[in-house]
Amino acid sequence: MKERQLIDRWLSLRNQLIVAQLAPTFLLITTCGLAAEIRSGGSFLVWATLGILLASGILGALVEFSAANEAQAVARDLAKLEKQSRLAKNIVKNAPWLYVAKYLAPAIFIAIFVLLALALI
Repeated sequence: MKERQLIDRWLSLRNQLIVAQLAPTFLLITTCGLAAEIRSGGSFLVWATLGILLASGILGALVEFSAANEAQAVARDLAKLEKQSRLAKNIVKNAPWLYVAKYLAPAIFIAIFVLLALALI
């Protein structure tokens, strides 16, 4: 692939990372704000809410992990190019930060999910 194609792929994957975080983040924030109402709705509502959070979180984490993994592969391909633009060099330099999206973000989701589960049960 040429540099421009790799950079376009990088940008697409970066957008996937951002979008993959929106739904779980929104759901976690909403659940925090509605915790008392959810608890008062009974155990079925609590378990349904936890199921929705878990499903959304798992899917979001899978998308984040795969997009970050693919973006790191793009960065490795960019690093192999003989001539690199400043942007390509910057992408290669910043690619290790994608480990945050691969591992830290899902770990934070799990911690928040556990705390919300304890608050709701």
